[in-house]
Amino acid sequence: MEFGICFKGDMTPERTLKLSQRAEELGFTYGWIFDSHILWKECYTILTYLAVNTKNMHWGPLVTNPAVRDVHITASILATLDLISNGRAECGIGRGDSSLRMQGKRPRKVAELEQAIKDIQSLTAGEKIILNDYEFELDWTTGRAVPMWMAAYGPMSLAGAGRVANGLVLQIADPFLVDWFVRQMRKSAADSGRNPSEIKIMSCAPSWIGDMKKAREQTRWFPAMVGNHVADLVERYHGGELPHAFTEYIEGRKSYDYKEHAEKDADHLDFISDDIIERFSVLGNIDQHITKLKELEAVGVDLFVMYLMSGDEEEQLDAYADIIKTFE
Repeated sequence: MEFGICFKGDMTPERTLKLSQRAEELGFTYGWIFDSHILWKECYTILTYLAVNTKNMHWGPLVTNPAVRDVHITASILATLDLISNGRAECGIGRGDSSLRMQGKRPRKVAELEQAIKDIQSLTAGEKIILNDYEFELDWTTGRAVPMWMAAYGPMSLAGAGRVANGLVLQIADPFLVDWFVRQMRKSAADSGRNPSEIKIMSCAPSWIGDMKKAREQTRWFPAMVGNHVADLVERYHGGELPHAFTEYIEGRKSYDYKEHAEKDADHLDFISDDIIERFSVLGNIDQHITKLKELEAVGVDLFVMYLMSGDEEEQLDAYADIIKTFE
């Protein structure tokens, strides 16, 4: 299993780079940034800065969406990042959350997302596509299709990832739920004639090494953020189509303020139980981390991405050095 880090874009570029370079030294191989340009800094500008000043880490948005930028713009940005980084660009993409909701818009349909993934794959590979009755081609690319990781939770999105994505993004670190999601995606891949084992699996969540009480305080924000996606799914699916262990915790959810998106001291966290925090994240001492990460690896996770945004980032990053060594 490989390891990555993810920023939300609120830090200074200088500190973000320092943390990224330290992560690379410690053995992290992936770096990502939230794509929510109103709440935080524009991700692609920072990604380019980080790619130029690192040597081996892969970089991309986690996640962008098909709506804020036209598909050909996203493809051109990614192909350019791939050129600058000598083939280290990757892309996480989903239906859209904070960047769309901050504009009063709804997430896009799964079919739109699937088509966007196929179009971006083709354009970054230098192939021609037809978009809105016009032919587009990026004839200056390296010819490498930038890998596309699709974020999914619900049955339709998981099926879509199985049909078109290079990787699956699961914003959760509960081994039971990860296993359920992965099985759904792999069934779709097999039904589509693809080799399910060729689709990589990413689990991303906050991580905190230390006292469990402190760990819960620092990461309580995460299940609240996941709850937005769960609430959407509960509106669209009937009982039995989603695991009860995934949906039950939002019963006390009242509201969510996107101006406090991914903030550990937000006012909308009161419905989150200690059990849910521990299930969804990776917390505790080093042995507890290794145990849970091995459980995630056993259910198919190829890449664990630490959300580096819960405080004490330098210390938490350094604490992962010994953990990474156990997976080499």
